[in-house]
Amino acid sequence: MLIKVFGAAVQGIDATLITIEVNSSRGCMFYLVGLPDSAVKESHQRIISALLVNGYKMPTSNIVVNMAPADIRKEGSAYDLPLAIGLLGANETISSEKFSRYLLMGELSLDGSIQPIKGALPIAIKAREDGFEGLIIPQQNAREAAVVNQLKVYGVSNIKEVVEFFNNERELEPTVVNTREEFYQQQTNCDLDFADVKGQENVKRALEVAAAGGHNLIMVGAPGSGKSMMAKRLPSILPPLSLGESLETTKIHSVTGQLKRGSSLISQRPFRDPHHTISQVAMVGGGSFPQPGEISLAHNGVLFLDELFSKLFNHCILLYINYLIRQNNHSIQ
Repeated sequence: MLIKVFGAAVQGIDATLITIEVNSSRGCMFYLVGLPDSAVKESHQRIISALLVNGYKMPTSNIVVNMAPADIRKEGSAYDLPLAIGLLGANETISSEKFSRYLLMGELSLDGSIQPIKGALPIAIKAREDGFEGLIIPQQNAREAAVVNQLKVYGVSNIKEVVEFFNNERELEPTVVNTREEFYQQQTNCDLDFADVKGQENVKRALEVAAAGGHNLIMVGAPGSGKSMMAKRLPSILPPLSLGESLETTKIHSVTGQLKRGSSLISQRPFRDPHHTISQVAMVGGGSFPQPGEISLAHNGVLFLDELFSKLFNHCILLYINYLIRQNNHSIQ
C-alpha cells in the first residue's frame, strides 16, 4: 500500500515541501531513501520505541520510504513524526483519508512525546502557500507558527494524539494568536531602557543621533566607562519594528532555534554582541549546512562588536610579524 505524508525542509530562511512516500509490500526489510542525513536515518529506532510504548505495532512487511524531492538533503530529527504516521498509514493502523490536508513535523522521544523543532515559522508559511488546511507541530512551537493566518495550527505533545486525530477519535484545538494585539503590546517592554542611563550627556547625544539616522558608531574609552552598558540600551530608542520587519527577524531566529519556547513574533529589535574571538563562519553565516551568522541574527537591530580595535590591532601585529619573517628569510637567501 502506498501512502503519502507531507513535511518540509528548511533551506536558509525559507522552507521546501517534502513528500514522504511510504510503500508497504511483502517482505521484511526497511529502506529509507531520498538523501537523508544520519539524524534522519536514526529515526527508525526512535519510531520503533515510540510506537511500541504507545501500543502500536511497527509494520513487519517490506517498507520503502522515499523523501522527495530526492536531490534536497534532509537534515535533523524533525521528520520523525511524519515518518511514523506514514508507516502506520501504510500498515492501515490509521486512516490516511486526511493525510493530504495536513503538513506534519516533529521529533519523537522514545516514549512517544514530541520535542520542539527549528524553523516552525517558515514551515507554517510554506504550508499556507501550498494550500494545506492545517499544520501539526510540537506544542512548544505552536504559538510561533500560529502567527500565520488562514492556517490551522495544531500543537501536539504525544504521537497518540496525532494517531487519534487521523482516526477521528480526537478533536485537536487549533492554536489562536492575536498577532497584532500581542505585537503592539510587547513593543514597549524593554529589558534594558536607555532612560536608566545617568550622566554621559555627550555620548547619549551621539547615540540618539545614530539611532535617528541609522548611523554606525565607534565608541572608544577606558574599561568600565559604560560603552557596553549604553550599547545594550540602544535598541530601546530605535524606531519600533514594523510587522514586516518583525516577521523577517522572527524567521531568521526561528531557523536557528533561538526563539523562546511558547513565543510568537519578535517585537523588539535584536541586540547581538558576539565574542571577539568568534570565527568567520559564525559571524557571516555558512558552514557545511548553511546557517545564519551573527550579522543575519542582528538584522533590523544592533550588532555590537566589543573589543573590535583590540582584535584589529592583534591582527595587524600578526601581519607585521609575518612580514618581518618573510623579509628575514629573503635576506638569508
